[in-house]
Parts: sequence; C-alpha cells; structure tokens
Amino acid sequence: MTNDDGVEAPGIQALAAALAADGHDLLVVAPSGERSGSGAAIGRLHRSGPIACTDVEWAHLPGVTVHALDASPAASVYAACLGAFGPGPEVVASGINPGANTGHLVLHSGTVGAALTAAALGVPALAVSIAWGDTFHWSTAATLAAAAIPWVAAPADGPRVLNLNVPNVELHEVAGVREARLAAFAEAWSAEHRPGEIELRYEGHAGEPGGDTDLTLVKSGYATVTTLNGITRAAPAESAAAAIGAALASVGSKA
Repeated sequence: MTNDDGVEAPGIQALAAALAADGHDLLVVAPSGERSGSGAAIGRLHRSGPIACTDVEWAHLPGVTVHALDASPAASVYAACLGAFGPGPEVVASGINPGANTGHLVLHSGTVGAALTAAALGVPALAVSIAWGDTFHWSTAATLAAAAIPWVAAPADGPRVLNLNVPNVELHEVAGVREARLAAFAEAWSAEHRPGEIELRYEGHAGEPGGDTDLTLVKSGYATVTTLNGITRAAPAESAAAAIGAALASVGSKA
C-alpha cells in the first residue's frame, strides 16, 4: 500500500483497516510527508544516495508493517516491488486520496502515478480517491476499494490499473458504481509572472464534460471505475519514422 499524502494521512489508514479486515497481508510503504501532484516521478533513485526510511507504528493497526520513505509514491512502489522489504506484493493499493482524480488529473496524480508504476513493474494496482469535502467519508471509499481488490488482482492478459473515484457521502447514499471514460481537459487556469515568482490560479471549469465521464458521474453521486493502460504504444508511427528518416538521409547526402 502507498499514497501521496504520507503515512499519517487518514485515507491510507482507513484503506489499510478495510483491507486488513478482509484478511489481506499488508505492507505499507508510503512517503513520509505530502507528495501530492508528483505523478509517477521517481527522482534520481540510486544516484542521489540512500533514501531515508523510518518504521512507523499505527496504534489502531498494530499488526501492519509501515515504512515511511523520504521519496515519492512511485519510488515507494519501486522499493517495495524490488524486494526492499521482503517478497514483492501481489497487488498494490494506492490511496485513499482526498479529492477525486478524474480526467486529465490522472496524469499528475501521485496516487494514480504509484499505481501505474506498479503495473510497469508487472504488479496490478488500484488507485482510489474520494471527492473533496469539509469532512471525508473515508469508510465509504475504503469499503468500495476493498471490494475492488479481488477484481484487480485476478489473472488478466497483463497487469491492470483500476482508477476508482468515490463520492464523498455515506455508503448508503452512493447512487451506484459506473464504468466511466476519462473527462477531457475542461479547466480554466491563468498564470501571472511577477518579479521573483509565478502564480498559477484555477479559474473554474471552461466547459462541462459528457454525462458518461468520471467527473460528471462522481458529481452525480456515483462511484466510478476506469481501467488505465499505463505506458503503452498508442498507434503505429510509420509516417513519423519516414519523415525523420528523410531528414537523416538529407543530412547524410550533404556530408
């Protein structure tokens, strides 16, 4: 298990409690502090020297092994999958993130980035997030995440990543669970350069995504699931190869 909010965050502890209650053997390897927005960044790893690692105890889950790393969520997954703490995991659970990771945000999310990193290493993974609010119904997201783990871990053609987004309501208030497509980029931002600094400001939504998108469905009270391919070839690029090859040939003819 990992997250991008640190080992003391309530989301990861709620998720751990739900998975432990289902009988899973847990290993928590997560950042020592806030690493939101880190995507799948891993840093320089071995070229930056040893990574600080602290053993942590959770009073309410005394049987769970917890390691806090001074590293990103993706680097934490690397360490666990490469056997730093014993045999690698059979499945990785990342979250629970406070704030939905829908649409284009999956590219920047440390929660989702950790799950994609696991898949790149051959391990199936679940990323789970809950919509933002003044208070959070962690148990709702944890319950649905625990129900998703057997599907994520089941044999498939290759390691899969499931992105689960949950509305911030009591479990009985969830409208249902829907498979959803990623919402297109529909946010308005502005950037201002001042002496010595740049400020980025979120201005709101520039348009409304379709009704079958993860963003719209979560706002409507549904939990959504979206499978992510991770790093895969999108389409053949023979024309690009030909264009670059022509430029290379042109350089060679002039030599």
